[in-house]
Amino acid sequence: MKNLVKIFAVLALVFCMSAIAQAQNPVKIGHVEFNTLLQAMPGIDSVKIKLQVYQKTLTDQLDAMKSEFENKYMDYQSQSATMSDLIKQTKEKELQDLQARIDAFQQKAQTDMQAKQQELVQPFIDKAKAAVKEVAKENKYTYILNAIEDVVLYSETGDDIMPLVKKKLGITN
Repeated sequence: MKNLVKIFAVLALVFCMSAIAQAQNPVKIGHVEFNTLLQAMPGIDSVKIKLQVYQKTLTDQLDAMKSEFENKYMDYQSQSATMSDLIKQTKEKELQDLQARIDAFQQKAQTDMQAKQQELVQPFIDKAKAAVKEVAKENKYTYILNAIEDVVLYSETGDDIMPLVKKKLGITN
């Protein structure tokens, strides 16, 4: 029985000590503007250029399709008075099909553009997140918040860790 009381006393003491230790470790909050950090990273400019080139390729293809549609539509309008009903229906169907292909291409191009952007930017996001995590651990931060507008509604004692993360990534500006 005495041993049982001693065990409970030791457990109670350990519990109290751990509660005191946790109370002495205050929550430390930092913040960083993640998009600003990404824009400052070396190599991000080449990603922007690659995306512009890719977008131009898609835009040129779309413009060619639209030009083809306009030419066929103008041809249809100029000759429709002399066309038989069968030829009119065939031309109208051809125009509808071409318009449907243009619409499908626009949707696919938008999806492809977003996928390309994700593919090119993701390595930078991963690298920046890793640097933020390292800085947080090195400086004993409990939380790091993204300081983008409307994400942090109130922060009384947060520290901006942008300089520390830039240093970790070797960004000098």
